[in-house]
Amino acid sequence: MSDLITIKGSRDGLRLRLDANAAWSELLRRLDHHLSERRSFFHGASLVIDLGEREVSALQLEEMLALIRQHGVQATAIDSSERTTRMAARAAGLATRPLPRYTEPTPVVESEALMVMRTLRSGQVLRHTGHLTLIGDVNPGAEIIAGGSVVVWGRLRGLVHAGALGDPTAIICALDLSPTQLRIADFIARPPDRDKMSRPEFARIAGGEIVVDGWEAFKR
Repeated sequence: MSDLITIKGSRDGLRLRLDANAAWSELLRRLDHHLSERRSFFHGASLVIDLGEREVSALQLEEMLALIRQHGVQATAIDSSERTTRMAARAAGLATRPLPRYTEPTPVVESEALMVMRTLRSGQVLRHTGHLTLIGDVNPGAEIIAGGSVVVWGRLRGLVHAGALGDPTAIICALDLSPTQLRIADFIARPPDRDKMSRPEFARIAGGEIVVDGWEAFKR
C-alpha cells in the first residue's frame, strides 16, 4: 500500500486518509492505482475521507470524488480541520466532521480483526480490511467481503469473499457452510451440495482451487 494513501477499516467502516504534503496530482494517481489493484474489494464500498489539515478546493474535491466514483466507491463524509475543505465538502453534499488541529487521529491497524453480532439480510454487505467474525447468519443475497479470513458463527447462505485484498492464505469458516458463492483471493468456488448434512466446515485454497473440509481437518 502506498505510504501516501491509507485505506483502513474501523467499526464505522472504511476510512481513506491522504498524505497532507504530497502533490495533489500524485495523490490522485496513487489513489487510482490503489483502487484499480483492489477492485473486487472496494467496488460498492463507502468511505469516510480524512483530509486532516490539508486545504482542498471545491475543484480538487470534485476531481477526487469523480475518480473514486469511477471505481464504484462512494464518499459519505469528510473529516477535516480546515474550514475551506469543509465548505467544499458541504457544497458537494457531503457530511463534515472537524478534526482538532492539535492532535493526530488515532490510527487503526489495517489487519485488526472485527467482530460483529447481527444477521446479514439480503442486499446487505459487510466489508472489512482485516479478519472478520460474524456471530449470526448470512442470508441469501447478503455479502461479506474481507481482506483477511472470515468466520461465521451461524449459517452462511450468502456470498463470502475472504482474502479480497489478495491474500491466498485466508480461510472461510462457518457452522453451516452453504453459500451461494465462495471466493478466496482471486479463486471462486461453485456452491456446495445443499443436501449435505449441516456441520462446521472451513474453506481454503489447496492445489490451485478452493476446497472445503470438515472442521476436524483444520490444522494450523
